[in-house]
Amino acid sequence: MNTRAAVLGFPVRHSLSPLLHRAAYAELGLTTWSYDAIECREEELAAFVGGCGPEWAGLSLTMPLKRVVFPLLDTVAPLAVEVGAANTVIFRDGARHGENTDVHGIVAALAEAGVPAPASATVLGGGATAASALAALRELGLREAALVVRDPRRAGETLEVAERLGMSVETQPFESFDAGVDLLVSTLPAGAADSFAAEAARARALFDVVYSPWPTVLAQAVREKGGTVVAGLSMLLHQAVRQVELMTGRAPAPVEAMRSAVW
Repeated sequence: MNTRAAVLGFPVRHSLSPLLHRAAYAELGLTTWSYDAIECREEELAAFVGGCGPEWAGLSLTMPLKRVVFPLLDTVAPLAVEVGAANTVIFRDGARHGENTDVHGIVAALAEAGVPAPASATVLGGGATAASALAALRELGLREAALVVRDPRRAGETLEVAERLGMSVETQPFESFDAGVDLLVSTLPAGAADSFAAEAARARALFDVVYSPWPTVLAQAVREKGGTVVAGLSMLLHQAVRQVELMTGRAPAPVEAMRSAVW
């Protein structure tokens, strides 16, 4: 029987996940496996997941599905519960299991770039990826961080995540945030952080989740001042590596074959 997997989201046609996963399948000799990009809105997710039969191994989820998937899951990994976001669904033994591989992706990307454990950090944005960034900072040993949001009243879910993680988080406005930190993490969409480049250049290291277009204005500003820059493409690679391992049961996943598919 052929085995299926896919990335769901809206929009999702731009996703590089199919290139990453298909490269892994080819390297692992999984000739009967397929991986597609399927556009799926929030209101369509329940029907899609409910219609996945025994041929399905797993799903990768992008925004806006990482939080709304929870009621559809039978079990959820503790980290995904803490973060409040599951970007991975594993179908196994008739059950649906939720995982978060974004945190692993961030930690692995920073390690690969040689970024040391930060003593201070600021996170731009307050969505699901920002929540994963906070969890990654905790894994690196940080217990406090600044969260920069347009409206603190809309950051409630992410502040609840910080509380579950045991982290102290101070909210700051975009008009006057402090980027003079060891690590600045931008979870904003492409172009949304451009106007903050001058302030961002004060950071000793930047992790920017954007991978297209690259480099971002933010990345250029930090690099020109001598800071270390970590691209979102590295996070995408490493979170997909963990997904491949979870979906196929084969570890370690072929990192270099996957990297070659998108670099």
